[in-house]
Order: sequence, then C-alpha cells, then structure tokens
Amino acid sequence: MLRQNRSVNIVVGVTGGIAAYKTVHLVRLLTKAGHDVTVVPTEDALRFVGTPTWEALSRHPVTTSVHDDVARVRHVALGQGADLVIVAPATANSIAKITAGIADDLLGTTLLATEAPVLLAPAMHAEMWRNAATRANIVTVRSRGIHLVGPADGELAGGDSGPGRMAEPEQIFEAAIALLGPRDLDGMSVAVSAGGTREPIDPVRFLGNRSSGRQGVALAAEAAARGARVTLVAANISDDILTGARHPSVRVVPVGTAAELATAMKDAARDADIVIMAAAVADHRPASVADQKLTKEQGALTRLDLVENEDVVAALATLRSDGAVPAGQTIVAFAAETSPDAHERRERARRKRERKGVDLLAVNLVNAEQGFERPDNAVEIVGGGGEVVASVAGTKREVARGILDAVLTLR
Repeated sequence: MLRQNRSVNIVVGVTGGIAAYKTVHLVRLLTKAGHDVTVVPTEDALRFVGTPTWEALSRHPVTTSVHDDVARVRHVALGQGADLVIVAPATANSIAKITAGIADDLLGTTLLATEAPVLLAPAMHAEMWRNAATRANIVTVRSRGIHLVGPADGELAGGDSGPGRMAEPEQIFEAAIALLGPRDLDGMSVAVSAGGTREPIDPVRFLGNRSSGRQGVALAAEAAARGARVTLVAANISDDILTGARHPSVRVVPVGTAAELATAMKDAARDADIVIMAAAVADHRPASVADQKLTKEQGALTRLDLVENEDVVAALATLRSDGAVPAGQTIVAFAAETSPDAHERRERARRKRERKGVDLLAVNLVNAEQGFERPDNAVEIVGGGGEVVASVAGTKREVARGILDAVLTLR
C-alpha cells in the first residue's frame, strides 16, 4: 500500500530514454497521492512521450524552453518553489550535464536553482553505467547530496541485460516520499517575519539594515513543505529571494516599516500555532519624516531625532499572555550578535529571551563576512531554561529545518 502525503510541489524531469514510458506511471502515482506535479522534459524526452500526455497527467503546461513564461522567471521559479525534484529517467548524458552544472534547457536551470532534495533514477545500457566517466559522475552527484534510486539489474532495451534498468515507478515513488521528510506541521498555522524594515527620513533616504530575508523565506518554505499554512510578512525582500517561498500554502504580506510589520504580525499571530520573528526590525525611527529631500545646505542631515519603535516580539508575547492567540502558541525570536565571544553571545541571548518572553531564541554571529546577505548561516537556539537546546549550521534551508525541529521538540 503506497503511503499518502498532503500536497507538495514536485518537479519531475524527464530525459531522453526509452524508460520515459515508465515515468508516465510515476507521474500518475504522484498526482493520485494528491501532489502538485510539474513535468519538465528535455527535447529528446518528447521523442519518447509527447507533451499532451505530460500535460494531461500533471494538469500543468509543459515546456522545455527557458524562454516561455518569462514574466514569472519560470527558468528559476520552478526549482525555487519545488519541495522535491525527480529526474526519471536520468540518462548517462543528463547525469554528466548535472555533474558539470550545464543549464542549457529548462530542466538544467531548474536543477541549478533548487535547494530541494533531488532524486535521480538512472537508466542506460550496462556498458554506459559501468563506464569510468559515469561512475565518476555518480560519485560526484552523491557527494553533493543528490539521491539515487536504482538502477536495477535486468532486461534492457534492445534485448541486452545487466545493470542500468530504471527502477520501477513504485520504487521511485516510495523513495520520493521518504525524501520529502516529515509532514509534522500538518494542520498547523505558522506566521513568519522576514527581511529588514526601512524607516523613512525623507522621500529619498531611510534607516535600514543589511538583512536580505533569506532566512525567513527559508523558514516559510520549510514550514509549508512540512504541511503548515504559512503567512510570510516580508519586509523589503527582493523578488528573486522571495520566489523561494512560492508555495500554495504560503501567503505573502509585504510591509515596509517596523510599524507596518508589527500590525501584520499581530494579525497573523491571532490564529498562528507558531510565530517566528526572523525579520531585522529597526529599534528606532526618525521623529518626523521630511516631505522633501533634505539637503546639505539645510544642515538637516547632521542630526536626526529618533523615537523608539514598538518592540514587536514583546508585543506578540503580550498577545499570548492576554489569551488573544491559540492556546499553546510557540514564539521564536532571533538575535543577531556581533561579539566574537560565544559565551558573551549566549549570555546576551539568555537575557533577551527572558526579557522578550519568548520560548526559543536563535542567536547568530553577524559581521561583514557572515550572517546577513549570505546563503549560509549558523545559529544556537536558547531554550526556556537558558540552555542551548540545538546548534545548527549550513544553508539557510538547513538552519530553518533545525529551528522547526527544535520548535516541535519543545511542543
């Protein structure tokens, strides 16, 4: 009996091998299980199974070109929005291209643009599978974290027999479901803030920070992949980063200032089981905003009068203590620290967690080389007793996974 999961975004790449006819059944299994499947064939793959078949089974338009649906930046959006990418069959040629990072078609760009798990189902003649070049390529893709299912040993096209037969669709399906990871947030609502607020000085200038929003976007994407309904309050995040949260279960609320973010997060928190404040929120704003550009001649830029913004995290904790949110709501805050001394960072995190009234506080070191505007991150998560309950390092998606694991352990 095949296991059933709630809907996730799966891209199925199909390359030019006779085993493509078996991929038809794989797509059918995935869609029958309720998943949202987009098929991305190569031009050669369409010689074996045509576009109408893939569109009928997936209920999505099918193209091989990076020049279609340019407005949506489809050539990267598919990879960014995927929870899993499967390539079946994965021919010797396609594996070589993946190894080299060649992106000369829609499947190639999708594979380069994704941070989701990738599963290859190799299919080729036995001699090609045993060839030294293919064996080296397999070692390389595995070292990069790409997963393989098969090949099997059996009858091949042309009457040959040996290793190289593509795994059966049911086997690929089971391997895919295993890679999707836990659906441990099914039925839950998650509110995430991301990015950096901007406090206007005049029509041209603002007080801001270096946060790109990547960590918050990764948290939203990971929560959605694990079954949650997500509200992502996005403060000044560029479109290319924000596409990483493109998912049917993610609702994006764009904001600019700390006040706007506070309002949006309070609204989102009222029905959220988990609240994660990953945005970098300005502590202060100008006391007044000039309606015209301030100039040097006026001397107005030599001094700025500031007033304190509302402490958004503390306000969210107050909502919880007032019973205005779901019972048992978990609140996670972030602390960006610049001290190179780990002990000092932990002590500051402990004090901040207690002062804010949150359940978990993720603290990370930021400077010119790490933290903001980088694809990787490293955090220590401080719990209610002041102890470090988890340390997570890696891509921001991996850090997001570790933070959500810590939340679920606490709950």
